[in-house]
Amino acid sequence: MSLSGRVALITGASQGIGRACALKLAATGATLALAARNQEKLGELMKEITAAGGKADVFPLDVADEEQVKSAAKTIIGEFGKIDILVNNAGITRDQLVIRMKRADWDAVLQTNLTSAYLCIQQIIGSMLKQRWGRIVNITSVFGQMGQAGQANYAASKAGLIGLTMAIAREVGSRNITCNAVAPGFIETAMTAGLGDEFKQNAVKQIPLGRVGSPEDVASAVAFLASDEASYITGHVLNVNGGMLMG
Repeated sequence: MSLSGRVALITGASQGIGRACALKLAATGATLALAARNQEKLGELMKEITAAGGKADVFPLDVADEEQVKSAAKTIIGEFGKIDILVNNAGITRDQLVIRMKRADWDAVLQTNLTSAYLCIQQIIGSMLKQRWGRIVNITSVFGQMGQAGQANYAASKAGLIGLTMAIAREVGSRNITCNAVAPGFIETAMTAGLGDEFKQNAVKQIPLGRVGSPEDVASAVAFLASDEASYITGHVLNVNGGMLMG
């Protein structure tokens, strides 16, 4: 599975799933445009990729800011000539029961997790249409499929990504551009690190494989969907959840 000659933009690349995706795609030959708010972590990741013989550059970006998205996309295409692969991974949580959830926390999560994906797709789709090849992978969540108490904003944003994925797949499929989603289950990342041990133990009991997933588990699925091997798959949600949700 080779991505040699391909340019991949990953949002939220500084840590967790985004970081694992960057390392995986770089290992399969892609040139990486690393985007996130934390420039220091992006720089460390770029050094790791280049030290292993890969190619990468850093593009500080707050995906919730439309002007920053437009500027970053223009800069990346200017530097690399194109964007072949887009991984919409950036995401945040602002958990609270809906009766107490502040409008600002609802808006922040929807803007960062869902609206940003629309903005990024809109800015890079022209490059893909021009060359009649593209791979868009949106990172959704098992909670966008089954809901989660205390995460109405997060679940809504991730469910919205699934609908967005299918709509885009229908819009651009005739141009040899696929759009798919990966739905992780319980993955060991900085986002889940703060959860209590009791919560984690109860979560594992709901997983038939009996373990939490790793960012690398998700990255492998993303790399597959970004490759030519997945050329006849579009509008699909690939579950990476250890069997937590089936059907």
